[in-house]
Amino acid sequence: MNTFQILLRIALSFGACTTLGACMTSTPAWDRNFGYAVTQIRQMQTLNPDASDNTNPVAGVDGRAADAAQTAYVKSFTAPTPPTNVFTIGVGAGN
Repeated sequence: MNTFQILLRIALSFGACTTLGACMTSTPAWDRNFGYAVTQIRQMQTLNPDASDNTNPVAGVDGRAADAAQTAYVKSFTAPTPPTNVFTIGVGAGN
């Protein structure tokens, strides 16, 4: 292809895009409600919007137990337990 054909295609493409862009209608109803669905879903997923106002401590788990549980949880992904042999269940358990 020569340079003239390339420039002609670019000019025609630009002209077509400009013409089609001018034909596009605006969307005032959509623009007015832009982001409303996301805001509504986020509000629906909030369990307690006033949770930050509650100053009572959480009952049930103290700091040491929570730290131990978190450490065990993280460790379970770094060093998984080896699989057990299913054919040896109950073998050698007699007294």
